[in-house]
Amino acid sequence: MSTSTTLKIASIQMVSSPDLQENLNTAGRLISAATQDGAQLIVLPEYFCMMGLKDTDKVRVRETFGSGPIQEQLASFAKDNQIYLVAGTIPLESKDPGKVLNTMLAFDTAGQHIGRYDKIHLFGFQTKTERYQESETIEAGITPGILKITHNQQDWSFGLSICYDLRFPELYRAMGAVDCHIIPAAFTYTTGKDHWEILLRARAIENQCYVLASAQGGIHLNQRRTWGHSMLIDPWGAVLADLPEGEGFISGVLSKEKLNEVRSQLPALAHRKL
Repeated sequence: MSTSTTLKIASIQMVSSPDLQENLNTAGRLISAATQDGAQLIVLPEYFCMMGLKDTDKVRVRETFGSGPIQEQLASFAKDNQIYLVAGTIPLESKDPGKVLNTMLAFDTAGQHIGRYDKIHLFGFQTKTERYQESETIEAGITPGILKITHNQQDWSFGLSICYDLRFPELYRAMGAVDCHIIPAAFTYTTGKDHWEILLRARAIENQCYVLASAQGGIHLNQRRTWGHSMLIDPWGAVLADLPEGEGFISGVLSKEKLNEVRSQLPALAHRKL
């Protein structure tokens, strides 16, 4: 088999509910559709399995790493569709029984677990009408996440980050050079309309890599409104795909040639001094 220098990827967008099984059914249906469209690696959004009526709902469905119905279902999705699956975030047990880790898990085409990242930066935001404080129910992770796969004899590397992490460029520098940053999110409508696309494109441009963002996008039963706009952005900062709102998926192709072209014409990563 000849070495392929491209990889077709897809990002799923959801409007998740408080119903765990309903959300898993939706994820399965959209994964199947993206697979039929030719995707070889598929990403789910943050909180894809549950957007509870209250923040503590996710603590109720937390699982032990490596065991539990959510993880079993994700492994089956990957194996049944013969795709790499990067699963948004699920709640895993933490040291504090009243909190969870907000964890991204990756599975290979055999349904085996091949990667994990626990969200490091926890969102806090307050206005007269909105308040979010993730630290009240989530324990912060401490280690940056990198996922490496080999597909058709070609190695691919992915940086793993989640939602609020997007605002901290030092995290992306710490991960080093990757082919693509994967960013599942549930950005609020308020912050998303002003900052989402700008930050995603900045991360792509400054790190000279693709960015694939998988978002929540709509009004949820808990009355929270998320921004949506799942996107694929190329290493030059061009938006290749964008789903403004509602459930569905976007797809596109990662190209080693494009990565090499941008990095050779403008070798900014090689010019770094700090």
